[in-house]
Amino acid sequence: MTQRSAPSRPATRLYLATPVIDDPAALIASLPSLLAAADIAAVLLRLADSDPRTLISRIKALAPAVQSSGAALLLDGHADLVARAGADGAHLTGIDAMQEMLSSLKPDRIAGVGGLSTRHDSMIAGEAGADYVLFGEPDENNERPSVDAIAERLQWWAELFEPPCIGYAATLDEARLFTAAGTDFVLVDDLVWTDSRGAAAALMDIANAIRQGPASQGGRAVSGPVEAGQG
Repeated sequence: MTQRSAPSRPATRLYLATPVIDDPAALIASLPSLLAAADIAAVLLRLADSDPRTLISRIKALAPAVQSSGAALLLDGHADLVARAGADGAHLTGIDAMQEMLSSLKPDRIAGVGGLSTRHDSMIAGEAGADYVLFGEPDENNERPSVDAIAERLQWWAELFEPPCIGYAATLDEARLFTAAGTDFVLVDDLVWTDSRGAAAALMDIANAIRQGPASQGGRAVSGPVEAGQG
């Protein structure tokens, strides 16, 4: 795993996770305006359980709206469907899932990894070739580390390692803090979708919060398909 060398860090970007999608029609209609509201590098598509054919149909319906904006489309799990559905990659949760599915994604598709409870697990993911590591997301019991612990993990990773790191932010203050800590991307979900003003207004607020960090902070550019969707 390559360690960081010079501290050249372009601005932190947003990574938008969708609600769990059953019928994609409403999201398809709203995605173009949402993706125009802020600098969104990637969309993480969460799918309700169904048979593979139905899941592929949902992914194919949503992919053009995401990828035409220049964002990458990643699936939450379902690494086996990525190539068949024209997605750009998958987010894998935990070391076991990574070890099982990484080879099916690399080198042509993005393989991101979360569910990394220890520094050791994070380093294993980086050594294995993960395209990013995610810190701070809720676990299956909807629990997560303290905000300070997440920021500390992000800072540790950002200072030492080359693969991008992502901080899951549940509030605007967390988005600011994680940006200052050095995260390359901020992952948001309910912070956007539960805002009573609408998702576009929420995204603009989050983008502004990220920009409030010191000019020298922010995320590194990511090579390959994370920067722009590819079918």
